[in-house]
Order: sequence, then structure tokens, then C-alpha cells
Amino acid sequence: MEFKNISDIKRVQFITDFIQKEVRSAGEVLDIGCGNGVISRAVARLGHSVRGIDVSAKTIEAARSANNPPNVRFEVVAAGELQPEPGKYDAIICSEVLEHLDRPSELLRIIQVSLKDTGVLLVTVPNGRGPRELFVTRPIQAMQKNNGVLWRMVSKVKSAMGYKGVTTQSAADDLTHIQFFTVKSLKALAAENGFKVVKMAPSNFIEQVFPFSLVYKRSKSLQKFDCSLADKLPVNFTSGFMSAWKKAVV
Repeated sequence: MEFKNISDIKRVQFITDFIQKEVRSAGEVLDIGCGNGVISRAVARLGHSVRGIDVSAKTIEAARSANNPPNVRFEVVAAGELQPEPGKYDAIICSEVLEHLDRPSELLRIIQVSLKDTGVLLVTVPNGRGPRELFVTRPIQAMQKNNGVLWRMVSKVKSAMGYKGVTTQSAADDLTHIQFFTVKSLKALAAENGFKVVKMAPSNFIEQVFPFSLVYKRSKSLQKFDCSLADKLPVNFTSGFMSAWKKAVV
């Protein structure tokens, strides 16, 4: 597994387990916002044919340069430029994508057309009211937008502590969050675009919230504890949602 963080591994496991359950034989899979291709490769190793797309040429270059199975390919395609391919895909993955889009419904309408009637859409997003977004993402983005003295100080501290502003999943330059989802709003978004959320699970709790992150990133045991704690708490307390969608029956 290329991911080292337990919550990332948990997310990949959620995606691959559901695809294996719903797509019995080798299927066609589209990974939108594939980033460095980590999830695409994990799904391809299960025997499925995977097309990974991302708006960032930098991340696609990283994806292509990795040790890829022959049944995965990567292309530079922005989510807004994706063309519908009626009934082509058995599974489509949108992992940590929708929160970056101004108009996520536009993408979901294309997905709805491109997914087989029996297909599954795997969506993971941050919890807009969860610990990570409330105490890390929103304050940091507000400081960055103001670009004042406080942001310059925070930037220097982050740089000194080794934070590079990229993730294992994506080396893209801009990872700004625009949408902040709740369970209710995510389910409403699904329904508005012809989907039903058939499964939702929590990711982690406070592992990525500063200053806890300083300790948690050095301990796999603490990361496992944090993920298991998220499983026991109400889903609204999680830092992220992992969900499986299917086409709604009309």
C-alpha cells in the first residue's frame, strides 16, 4: 500500500471493498481527480481496467512515472471538461474531489450518464463541520486569503515543520476547499442528481488537527485508535465521509 497514513489506507479499503462487492468480474472504472494515481493503482491491481483523470499535469506526470499495472492509464482532463460516455463504467471514484468544485452538480450529471444502471459511485469528502475543517482548513484558508502577517508567520512555521502543502494522493498546487458538506447536504446533492447514498462511513477523528497531528503522524497505533474512535462516534463527528452511491430507482 502506497499510503502510509491509516486513515488514507482506510479510505482506499472502503473503495476497493465496495468495488469488489459490486463489480464481480473485471470492470471499467473511472477515477476522477486521481491525483498521483494511488487509488487507481489499487483498483487496477484487483483486475479492473482503470482510467484516471486529473486537472493537474503535475500529478498526472507523477502518476505515469510510478510502477503502474498495464490495466491503468492516466490523462490530464479537468472535471469540468469530462465528456459523458453513456453507460460505460461499472464504478466511478470521486475521492476528495467534490469539495474543490464550484458546481459539483455539473460533474455529477455527467457521472450519472456515464455510470451503468447497476454501477456504483464512490465519493469521499471532508466533513464540512468536522474537526479538521473547523479547526484547520477553514482558519488556514481564511488566513491565506487575507495574506497578512499572520499567514506569513504560519507559512514559515509550516515550512520549518516540513509541511509542503501537498498530500500523498495529490501533488497539485491548489487544494483549496470550496464546498463544505454535511451528511444532510451530501445526501441532498446525491438526490438532486439522480443518486441515493447506500452506505456512509466515517474516516478519522482528530488525527489531522493541529497540534494532535504532530504526535499522531508519528504513531500508527494512535492513528488506528483515532480511526476506530471515529467508527464508534456519531458520523457527524468524523473529519471525513466515505460513501457509496447508486442510481436512484425512478
